[in-house]
Amino acid sequence: MHAPPTLLQLRDAVRRNPADFIAWVMLSDAELNAGDSRAGELAARQALRLRPEHPEALARLGRAHWMQQRYQEAAEILRRASSQAPRHPGIALWLGHALEDAGEAEAAALAYQQAHSLMPEEPYIAAQLLNWRRKLCDWRDLERLSEQVRKAVSSGRGAIEPFAFLNEEASANEQLMCARTRAHAIARSIPPTSPLMHKPDANGAIRIGFLSNGFGAHPTGLLTVAFFEALRRCSDAPQIHLFALNRNDQSDIRMRLERAAHALHDLSSLPHTEMAQRIRDTDLDILFDLRGWGGGGVPEVLAMRPAPIQVNWLAYPGTSGAPWIDYILADAFVLPEQLASGFSESVIRLPGCFQPSDTTRVIAAPSSRRDCGLPENGVVFCCFNNSYKLNPRGFSAMMSILRQVPESVLWLLSGPGAADQRLRAAAAQAGTAPDRLVFMSKLPHSDYLARYRHADLFLDTVPYNAHTTASDALWAGCPVLTRPGGTFASRVAGSLNHHLDLDHMNADDEATYIRIAVELGSDPAALRQLRQTLDYRKKTASLFDMDGFTRGFIGAATGMLARPVTPRLR
Repeated sequence: MHAPPTLLQLRDAVRRNPADFIAWVMLSDAELNAGDSRAGELAARQALRLRPEHPEALARLGRAHWMQQRYQEAAEILRRASSQAPRHPGIALWLGHALEDAGEAEAAALAYQQAHSLMPEEPYIAAQLLNWRRKLCDWRDLERLSEQVRKAVSSGRGAIEPFAFLNEEASANEQLMCARTRAHAIARSIPPTSPLMHKPDANGAIRIGFLSNGFGAHPTGLLTVAFFEALRRCSDAPQIHLFALNRNDQSDIRMRLERAAHALHDLSSLPHTEMAQRIRDTDLDILFDLRGWGGGGVPEVLAMRPAPIQVNWLAYPGTSGAPWIDYILADAFVLPEQLASGFSESVIRLPGCFQPSDTTRVIAAPSSRRDCGLPENGVVFCCFNNSYKLNPRGFSAMMSILRQVPESVLWLLSGPGAADQRLRAAAAQAGTAPDRLVFMSKLPHSDYLARYRHADLFLDTVPYNAHTTASDALWAGCPVLTRPGGTFASRVAGSLNHHLDLDHMNADDEATYIRIAVELGSDPAALRQLRQTLDYRKKTASLFDMDGFTRGFIGAATGMLARPVTPRLR
């Protein structure tokens, strides 16, 4: 089998023969895969000059616009491509991506279904359809699709996106297999890179970098900003370099991040090689990846080894499975020793919870229950997790709780497309009046936090539970009932409870989870006492102590530098 031509070879090919349509299409693909959306767009436009409206060239142009976050334009271009090539599964797949981000949720589902119908045995496409159906709470064929995806992972077939796989009822070892397969696929496209060696600073200051697409009004920014401010205040503060994959959103959080860091480097829209070089030029000691396999990350950049020590932390709740990531930063609850075999990284555990928190979060004055769409009386259970974290079994448990607590309601975050209507239909099918489900649209953060004043108990989801959302709920004074499982993603809310000394809110099984919720929902005095206990523990336990968290973090980082690390090559 011949290796595909390199980027340099394709650039040379179009220079020698500018009328070669296929070479321009291949060049566009290569530029886009290298993270250069502008160069990919130019190559696609040149191909379209040679063959106007050709679906392959249109598809690359649409993908370029998608990478530039021009989602409506991308969707229109990819629709044109799909109309010309209706039996092309790849174009249907990319159309689904564009429609998803353009806010056309149900149309995206149809595009993913079309791609799957054209290639029903392709696990990557099956996983995309499965993931989007979860977001839409469209639970048709869920078990069959999930079984197909899990079988593909176990056999090493198909580079399935690890983030979507977190929603499956899979073990930590299955998640490792999924991540490793995806990492190997990326490694094959990255030229071998010599590992960097740690060079101590002459003044003794540690140089630490943090890479994320969430440096702004985003869950990652909200979780980390107070930590970075505390880190900057330390007497032995390291140099803090933030590498932003997202554009400046002009938010207050972004401005605070800029003030807390020694430097905030805007890497948005740069090709992967330039990103890696910009990071390498700062001569870091340690680079923390705050995105991992979540959408908007750049594993290709990390595969180029821009720092001598690279760490998986915070945003992706699982293993990277990647040889270019040396450590994962966790805690003893979220990643106990018995789960360590499911992680490719060496595990470093903080003395407290692995998750920092913004302890300056402002909670607005709450609107009335009526204005929130809630009844004047009755217990309010809530679950403001994203819709993809709901599933038939967990939803059934929630409906069982509602049936046993008269006049109670379940307050949910409104989902995309027709997700809310589907959940109401599922409630009716479970024998629960659909109007006992109340939906909340997304709100400014302080207004969203205020809604927790009306919520009596947060009902968490499995196997992927509340993370930033659990921190928000607890900070706003709403207790969280969760059910820790056998994966990192299923133990985060449990870790938060544990570090608030509220372990009795971590249920061992589904029956216990239902029993605790029903008992609390039937006992207003017990609910009041629980909220009072939470209010006290917020002030006394370690979870919201950012100075203490920061001391533990510096100790962990210093320990990484002290340990002999031989970066693993691919």
